Amino acid sequence: MPIEKLFATPVYTAPLTARRNVSFNPQLLRECRQLRVDDPAGRRWSAANYPGGYTSYGSANKMHRVSPTFARLQALLARHVAAFVRPLEFDLTGRALEMTDCWVNIMPAGVAHGLHLHPLSTISGTYYVQTPAGCPALKFEDPRLDRMMAAPPRRAGAARALGPWVSVPARSGHLVLFESWLRHEVPVNLARTERVSISFNYAWF
Repeated sequence: MPIEKLFATPVYTAPLTARRNVSFNPQLLRECRQLRVDDPAGRRWSAANYPGGYTSYGSANKMHRVSPTFARLQALLARHVAAFVRPLEFDLTGRALEMTDCWVNIMPAGVAHGLHLHPLSTISGTYYVQTPAGCPALKFEDPRLDRMMAAPPRRAGAARALGPWVSVPARSGHLVLFESWLRHEVPVNLARTERVSISFNYAWF
């Protein structure tokens, strides 16, 4: 067919390691919860900007530099980031992508994370530490959505890539990578147990 697909929006999902993270995830979970206890500045920031939940985004967002456990996560992420950027065909001559930010998100029942993007970054992502049954997926917005003034709805069963929104399930031990300009959100957590994740940014300087 004489149709060429243009302006792809790639998203990468994979398990962090080939083996289940039997000991690593519990260690991360303990540190995430302890950070919430030890971080009054983060709790204050969360009360104003992330009602009902906790994030260290506004207080302790360089966890890969202060915690050996988070530094190990950074090391494990490296091959995934390399695998993701390869087909993007970035010209990274002379510089490498570097992790600039790494923070904790704890989402209790009833908490949502509104639509946003990650400015001043190149690649962003999330690693899932604890994802109870029924917890929300990561929901991506078609970047062309605000320009579809007269577009009719898609047919039932249309290709996933043509949807105005695409949800990527949150799975413990798995990660998601995407270009930082792609807007995304996390709908309200309907599970009774906390959804715990670690988000991060990579930048090219």
